[in-house]
Amino acid sequence: MDRTQLADFLRRCRTRLSPADVGLGPGARRRTPGLRREEVAQLTGMSTDYYTRLEQARGPRPSRQMLTALARALRLTDDERDHLFHLVGEEPPRDRSSSGHVRPGLLLVLDRLYDTPAMVVNDWGEVLAQNPMAAALSGDISARPPGKRNMIRRYFTDPDMRRLVPPEDQEEHARSHVANLRAVLAARPDDLAPAALVAELRAASQEFAALWEAHEVAVRRSAVKRFLHPVVGLLELECEVLLSSEHAQRLIVHSARPGTESYERLELLRVVGLQDLAARG
Repeated sequence: MDRTQLADFLRRCRTRLSPADVGLGPGARRRTPGLRREEVAQLTGMSTDYYTRLEQARGPRPSRQMLTALARALRLTDDERDHLFHLVGEEPPRDRSSSGHVRPGLLLVLDRLYDTPAMVVNDWGEVLAQNPMAAALSGDISARPPGKRNMIRRYFTDPDMRRLVPPEDQEEHARSHVANLRAVLAARPDDLAPAALVAELRAASQEFAALWEAHEVAVRRSAVKRFLHPVVGLLELECEVLLSSEHAQRLIVHSARPGTESYERLELLRVVGLQDLAARG
């Protein structure tokens, strides 16, 4: 691990970004260009002290999960992400479809969607990035360990996630999740990650196991979805799914039609939900 070069690379990548580039407010007046260290730490889910030690060339060796988080927070290109891994003495992920690296351009679009819930997921349900509105709608995924950020796993094992869906819609949601996972596993039978998720959920959920045996297949596409939020109530949202085929990633955007009750409630969520996130931050 080359701590000196790693520290220099992190500093240069941090100073070339502005808060607006990563979806943050401008904050207090800045004496130097770029993001602050505490902002990078916030975006990656690490402590400020941990990140500071990395920039001072005295930190511990980051894990692969932490390197992936840093690459995402600093909006690194694929080549820059690989360089980051090499500096730490790690082999970069070679399977782009499951590496968890989100292209900077896709993150830029996500950051601009400040008033509607949006997130980037891979094709088997791993949430790779989300904006604050998505966190306000369905929970802050960055607060979860790297292995607990899968939306399909959450739907079948987390009662809080299940309660966000009206009871009369839950069966259809479950069928959609399983049918999509079927399609992914058939397309990439040698990819260990989705196969492991299927094995885990077949053992953990009788509902999942029964749906899996039904052998329905359907790729997730745009649709209308309803959410039963504990604060703002029922939301009927247009769910648009934009595909990035090169990386098997999807940008999922939820919006409400202007003039509807759901639109007004989404506006309320933007105020109340974001205040709650700020208070917890």
